Amino acid sequence: MFCILVAEDDKNLRRLMTAYLQGDGYQVYGAADGEEALQILESNKIDLLVCDIMMPGKDGYELTAAIRECDSELPILMVTARDTIEDKRKGFLSGTDDYMVKPIDMDEMLMRVAALLRRAQIASEHRLVIGDVVLDYNALTVAVKGKVVELPKKEFYLLFKLLSYPKQIFTRQQLMDEIWGYDSEADERTVDVHIKRLREKFGESDAFKIVTVRGLGYKAEKCR
Repeated sequence: MFCILVAEDDKNLRRLMTAYLQGDGYQVYGAADGEEALQILESNKIDLLVCDIMMPGKDGYELTAAIRECDSELPILMVTARDTIEDKRKGFLSGTDDYMVKPIDMDEMLMRVAALLRRAQIASEHRLVIGDVVLDYNALTVAVKGKVVELPKKEFYLLFKLLSYPKQIFTRQQLMDEIWGYDSEADERTVDVHIKRLREKFGESDAFKIVTVRGLGYKAEKCR
């Protein structure tokens, strides 16, 4: 079970967020300010922090900075009533991973929490499991029903990216920038070629499929 820490000085909102998170199967700790949050972090294994910015004593910016100064990669979702670009910039510079503006949509919060936990787990394990398909980031291999397939780097990175965020659409340019680099001389057709090769190798898989989104790019979908 994942453990979530909610640092929020508004008692009613903290209770509401806690209730929703518990209803989604998480164990939840609550803190009324940054100092209390740090005490909880020191004595408990916390998988993700939901953190308000405006808190008495140590605020959300300071709390996040203190966590990052300890080289912690704890996923942090920052919550605030402030919605200016400068406020968001300050939040991301302090080390937050995601940002929500009040009033909070609780269902959206649950989706963001799940996404952050998924990314953190992928990053720490460098291993991705989709049905009977296992991607090993360190070995650049894909195991399908126990049979290991070695892929060229770019093909593997492309497949890993798409499967890490199922149903999320990526434009060709986004994939080019991230996998080939901003200064690459290759064009977007390179992505199409690599997608074609992946489909040739894994087109028969009943675990996932790569879908073309006309006029936009590509996405991966789990088949079960």
